[in-house]
Amino acid sequence: MKRPYIFCHMLVSMDGKIMGNYMDTPQGIKAQEVFYDIAFGKKPYYHHQGWLSGRVTTDDNFTFYKKPRIDENAEKVAEGDYIANAQAGMYYVSIDPNGRLGWEKDTLVYEDTRAHVIEILTAKAGNAYKALLRKLHISYLIVGEDQIDFEVMLEKLKESFHIETLMLGGGGVLNWSLIQQGLCDEVSLVIASAADGSNQTPTLFEMRENFSNDRPIEFALQEATIMDEAALWLRYKVKEVKRHE
Repeated sequence: MKRPYIFCHMLVSMDGKIMGNYMDTPQGIKAQEVFYDIAFGKKPYYHHQGWLSGRVTTDDNFTFYKKPRIDENAEKVAEGDYIANAQAGMYYVSIDPNGRLGWEKDTLVYEDTRAHVIEILTAKAGNAYKALLRKLHISYLIVGEDQIDFEVMLEKLKESFHIETLMLGGGGVLNWSLIQQGLCDEVSLVIASAADGSNQTPTLFEMRENFSNDRPIEFALQEATIMDEAALWLRYKVKEVKRHE
């Protein structure tokens, strides 16, 4: 299949959490700066054209659990995908199977990075929601009947938006699902020199029934760099994943 090169780039605590109170510590704040600079800074290590996150991650960081302002009487939209901007330069790709995210405009700003939004939907997303996205000039791709077909999604992202390199940015269920399906090439971890011990916050990789399982995956360490006393940067290649039917 023709797909982008995918690297999973995540900030984690010393106990493997991708969210939590540790992020508010001086060490956590510094590690967040390191994380951002590696992927989005003035001299980034990676040169990608977009990043991919799940619905909960998007709500936590960008749409803040707002309800979409849909019009149930909207005119019927055309079948298939909607490409509003194929030359944005940077894209934010959001998994949203049923069409629930409350977008209000077609771009978002993360620190000083601006990105055009691409919604990843299934056929279960309603006409009214798709009409809202078109009204807002938000691109969307239909990639499955009732579950996301990640292979189709990645092929369309490369073909329609010319995304050659894509950052995978959580949550844990999405990260693990793509890794188990053999669709992630590299894992980049910025480990903050902090932890909070919470058992209520998500971890780097999490299985979920019908999406993934606990079949182990191996990684090959490529590089370990001490950024400063606040953060350690680890890069791994994902070892070849044997596909299981």
